[in-house]
Amino acid sequence: MEILSDLEAQFFTYYDDFIRIIPRLVLAIIIVCLFIFIARFISRKFIVFVNYKAEDKLLINFFEGVLKTIILIIGFLLFLYILGMSGIAGSILGAATISSVVIGFAFKDIAENFLAGVIMAFSRPFRIGDVVKISSEEGVIVEMSLRETHIKTADGKDVYIPNGQIIKNPLYNYTIDGFLRKSFIIGLDYGSDIEKGRGHIMEILPTIPGILTKNKAPRTLIKDLGASTINIEVQYWINTFDKKHSAPEIQSQVITAVLDKLTKEKFNMPGNILELKNYNNEFLQMTPGGRKPA
Repeated sequence: MEILSDLEAQFFTYYDDFIRIIPRLVLAIIIVCLFIFIARFISRKFIVFVNYKAEDKLLINFFEGVLKTIILIIGFLLFLYILGMSGIAGSILGAATISSVVIGFAFKDIAENFLAGVIMAFSRPFRIGDVVKISSEEGVIVEMSLRETHIKTADGKDVYIPNGQIIKNPLYNYTIDGFLRKSFIIGLDYGSDIEKGRGHIMEILPTIPGILTKNKAPRTLIKDLGASTINIEVQYWINTFDKKHSAPEIQSQVITAVLDKLTKEKFNMPGNILELKNYNNEFLQMTPGGRKPA
């Protein structure tokens, strides 16, 4: 009987405590619901802002998940504080802080790449499809995650570069504004009429499909004086947004057309000159450095 009496007394004690806490419980529920409503409204506005700035679905999904988690955690801690359980809430918050510091030190590189991905998503140094050079790697941007950037090189290799490495090193974007200058060198004989040769080249360049001729007009420059040729640099611009004409195909066509034109106009394009010397009545072909071959 004493056990039943103790259980009954304990039950009524819990019942009285529950009755006393009901007002706080109702108030906590109302305040937390109001907080969640306001927080979700603000988070939706923030997601719209991120969508406008970043244009990256991955980043948007990430921020949606982070904001939902933060709202739930704050709502839960607020609920405990209103109920008078501030000690429990403080203990949970302190444990979470210590854990985050320990995890941060343990996964320093991951955190660095993660933050670099967030920074690049906002600054947008490149877009999907841009041709870039990162350190020694050059290729097309395939995908960017919050940890690494995936590029495909011209020979079909898939390279995954940590975002932290991209932030620390120079990044060359060849196609971000849609214009890319290409060039090649062609050598003419020293006895040639150089200005006439340049004129023939300028006649050919506007006829090649894909070469820009208005705001970004092609041109030729005397690059340097070689051992046996006067080297002319041929420069032209292409529109990287024009998918009908690829840069390698344009370069192939323009080089072929220039060679055909100069050959037709009787321009001589010699190769390297080899020096012959007579040693003991024997003609020996010398190497470019002026030494006898072994």
